[in-house]
Amino acid sequence: MDLVLLMKAVVMGIVEGLTEFLPISSTGHLILAGALLGFDDDKAKVFDIAIQTGAIFAVVLVYWQKIRTTVADLPTQRQAQLFALNVLIAFIPAVVLGLLFGKTIKEHLFTPVVVATTFIVGGFIILWAEKRQAAGGNAVRVLDADDMNWKDALKVGLVQCLAMIPGTSRSGATIIGGMLLGLSRKAATDFSFYLAIPTLIGAGVYSLYKERALLSVADIPLFAVGLVVSFLAAWVCVRWLLRFIATHSFVGFAYYRIAFGIVVLATAWSGAVTWAA
Repeated sequence: MDLVLLMKAVVMGIVEGLTEFLPISSTGHLILAGALLGFDDDKAKVFDIAIQTGAIFAVVLVYWQKIRTTVADLPTQRQAQLFALNVLIAFIPAVVLGLLFGKTIKEHLFTPVVVATTFIVGGFIILWAEKRQAAGGNAVRVLDADDMNWKDALKVGLVQCLAMIPGTSRSGATIIGGMLLGLSRKAATDFSFYLAIPTLIGAGVYSLYKERALLSVADIPLFAVGLVVSFLAAWVCVRWLLRFIATHSFVGFAYYRIAFGIVVLATAWSGAVTWAA
């Protein structure tokens, strides 16, 4: 295995792990990082999706007690059944729309300029949502993810579909969308993480199966490095984020998105950086 290629896998794994669960778009950062590293061919695109599975294992580890209890209580406890049903309901829209439009979106929207633009637009949406929250415009109805009903879950699932546009951020869409729909910051964040488990694992497995012709046994070290590194980076990031949201808003992430998006657009238009082939 080419050592340079393995180092690219390490960098991409770090990018994935640190950005997957922050409202700054992991897909967007992977597209930009891949463009800069020259790691953006068809196999690299499969790699980007596959290593999301490593990041999601970090969520499983952090939320292991809740997940284990829910699975154990499924046969007998109504609360566990309702919670699992809510996750399933929220998951379905992404499956349906992903199968219908996923290929078209990848062909036309997975570009650095699109990502930069959605970075900026998403940043302003976060600022608007946080300002509205601070002004008392959002009445919190749901304090805990366990208290959500099926309508809440469906709405969050529909909002998650916005993240099919690269640069939007799956976690950003579900967390901010959940807050606008009446979930507390903690409930929206927790449910975003729970929903990520079937969504990202499903996307990873489907992508590997669909593009299996591109892969070979020789690719195992590359994918293994990416998975392990993304797991470690995501584990650190998730634990930090859960502490962060207890006392902070997402305004800082909004400004980061806007600033980073402007830098990408400016360097792309000036020719200072070749973001894509």
